[in-house]
Amino acid sequence: MSRIVLYMSMSLDGFIAGPGDDAQHGLGRDGHRLHDWLATGGADPVSYRPEGPSAQVFDEMLATGAVLTGRRTFDFAGGWSGDHHDGVPIFVPTHHPPSDGPRGAAPITYVTDGIESAVRQAKAAAGDRHVMMHGADTAQRCLRAGLLDEVEIHLIPVLLGDGRRLFDNLGSDHIELTLVRSIDAPGVTHLRFRVDR
Repeated sequence: MSRIVLYMSMSLDGFIAGPGDDAQHGLGRDGHRLHDWLATGGADPVSYRPEGPSAQVFDEMLATGAVLTGRRTFDFAGGWSGDHHDGVPIFVPTHHPPSDGPRGAAPITYVTDGIESAVRQAKAAAGDRHVMMHGADTAQRCLRAGLLDEVEIHLIPVLLGDGRRLFDNLGSDHIELTLVRSIDAPGVTHLRFRVDR
């Protein structure tokens, strides 16, 4: 059965982007440091494949069957020029779909009837593969709704001090996670957690 898995690079002090993130500076000031564990690639996502232990995590990310991403992340990434990876479908929960979005190899669905519907559609499209999730707000909404299955944090040994935090707006509900895997690699520790329900 398909699972929703959040993949996110994060500083040790909990930031996923530096201060001043916007459409021109998607990772904010000094936020690029959070992605140094990836190889420097071109337009093709496969060109970002790192070497060593991080390659396993990267390959798992690209083996997913659909992408569920927040609108802000989608817009900042330029909609990945219409193809996140391998033409897998992209689902974007939003209140206001654009009149003209990116066109590419991937079908892009703007979901206007809530996060539950977006998750349901992404899982159906992924089939027996997992759904890769991006976006702090979308992750928080899925956590609050009990829809997020796993969290893969690429923990970077840096303290950004300011920026956008991953878990800022969860509310007062207590959410338990169980560490199911830890992979140490140069410049990053990959931590996979199961969300306990």
